[in-house]
Amino acid sequence: MFKTLRDAFKVPDLRKKIIYTMLMFFAIRIGAHIRIPLINPEVVQQMFNQADDSGLFQMFNAFSGGAFKDMTLFAMGITPYITSSIIMNLLTIAVPKLEEMQKEGEEGRKKIAKLTRYGTIILALLQSIAISIGLGRTLFYDYNIISVIIAVTAMTAGTAFLMWVGEQITVKGVGNGISLIIFINIISRLPYGTQSLYEYATDANKLIPVIILLIIYVLMVAFVVLIQLGERRIPVQYAKRMQGRKVYGGQSTHIPLKVNMAGVIPVIFASSLLQFPGTITRFFGEPEGFWASVINFLNITNWSGAILYFVLILFFAYFYTSIIFNPIEVANNMKKNGGFVPGIRPGKPTIDYMTNVLNKIVLIGALALALIALLPVILSKAFAMNVTFGGTSLIIVVGVALETIKQIESQMVMRHYKGFLNA
Repeated sequence: MFKTLRDAFKVPDLRKKIIYTMLMFFAIRIGAHIRIPLINPEVVQQMFNQADDSGLFQMFNAFSGGAFKDMTLFAMGITPYITSSIIMNLLTIAVPKLEEMQKEGEEGRKKIAKLTRYGTIILALLQSIAISIGLGRTLFYDYNIISVIIAVTAMTAGTAFLMWVGEQITVKGVGNGISLIIFINIISRLPYGTQSLYEYATDANKLIPVIILLIIYVLMVAFVVLIQLGERRIPVQYAKRMQGRKVYGGQSTHIPLKVNMAGVIPVIFASSLLQFPGTITRFFGEPEGFWASVINFLNITNWSGAILYFVLILFFAYFYTSIIFNPIEVANNMKKNGGFVPGIRPGKPTIDYMTNVLNKIVLIGALALALIALLPVILSKAFAMNVTFGGTSLIIVVGVALETIKQIESQMVMRHYKGFLNA
């Protein structure tokens, strides 16, 4: 990875893109330290101290790089954009008009991107209003309509700015801008996690658990890399066909099915669904009676919540994979172009074969995701330590790093071939 970055800096175009990306990172981290006027950040910090470390608050705070806990301009982070993108992906399946738009090519994607932006602003506006009004008098030094409008405007504008920065990084920088914003925000919390581990390590009784914990995390990183890069390649053969005097087809290729096709989406969906009731409840005080037992049942740190979390990750892995990959559509496209899987008849047998392979791969990927997501919670309980760097963050950081390095390498290869052809 470091060799790739070193070689990339030798290429003028790539060097400019990397420097531009770094400058955008700098702007993001500056905005994450500019506090919203008239807000008392101590109130939110008290809520964090009372909430458990695996809650929805902690996930929001990780994705915003600590901006949510400090109530700064980027408190909402890029989460509304992620939510809007997921909603648009789901709507393209349910709404025929959007499905047609998606098939229009570049123009259709631009229209969907525009709708996603509008959805992001609406969601950011609603979430900022909910936070401002939900926390009410305790959040502001002087609670009135002016202070609420200022807070809502600042948080919504912060999300809009981050969305613009993400798109600019994608166009003028390297990698996917939105993913890189989440990446740099998560990475920015590492010093705090390192400090916590150092404090634990100074205690002679916890030195051995800290060493074991570090070894486990290194193994987890290697495992995540293995899962992210793992794929099952279905061989495809295209029959030769005559068009006029020319012969087309006859080549062999493959369909790559990634082991972790759904990415981190199942983990985010599952954790959000489990933590949502408890998060909303905390806006109105501590739960009591039956509702308190429900919140306790859904807590991921308990066995009941952990088992439910595991099941939900499996469900969302299958659900989201069925949205982004359709075996029927792939098999029909292969048949139209004269393609077939060796040893499998075109049509329904090919669909059944691909569905069977896909189900097995999704199961492996989902089990791996569930293990990575739950392992930090298990380690926290086993060693009686606060493990701040969760499995979701680990999957995102490793996945984005791998994808960005791939893009840099592909641009270097493209430039190499251009130079060869121009020589």
